[in-house]
Amino acid sequence: MGNLDKYFKDQAPYIACKAGCAKCCSNGDYPFSEMELSLLKVGFSELDDKTKDIILTNIEQIKQDKESSDKTPFTYKCPFLINNMCSVYEFRGIICRTFGLIYLKEGAKAQIPFCAYEGLNYSMILNKETNMLDADMMKNKGITVEPKEYNIHYSFLTSDRVAHAFGFNFGKKSSLIDLLSGDRMFTREYFKQK
Repeated sequence: MGNLDKYFKDQAPYIACKAGCAKCCSNGDYPFSEMELSLLKVGFSELDDKTKDIILTNIEQIKQDKESSDKTPFTYKCPFLINNMCSVYEFRGIICRTFGLIYLKEGAKAQIPFCAYEGLNYSMILNKETNMLDADMMKNKGITVEPKEYNIHYSFLTSDRVAHAFGFNFGKKSSLIDLLSGDRMFTREYFKQK
């Protein structure tokens, strides 16, 4: 993910992400793969018991909420988010690492992150009347770096084509809560055995 660091550095005048800013982690469906889950499990295993207990409680609550919800897609606060901080930050998934930049959607359409409408990334040049980034606003702010879009959409980055090029397999892809629900490590029974 070395290029991601470069992309965020290149777009630094537009990026408002910082520790404690967790809007992107507070309401989503978080696509994840089994390969990403295996990394997340490493991060989870390194946490103290109190933090693990909070995460397990969060997972249980999300599962209950999902069972009683008729929302499609079902959205929720990431169970690893504690006090607006990611408890497994170094082990987070691709969707978490790429969020905040302008990305190319299917059909090569540029998509600005929703946080632009929340006063965060790219908001300083977002014309809310036209829903477009505004070159005049950029000029008035003295920003000389052009806003760019990157081919970092989750479905592209986890595609079979990309996996084959790098010689790995993402495995099953699903929402994070569905993968967590199907994994024994994220149950009270497993936690008590340790």
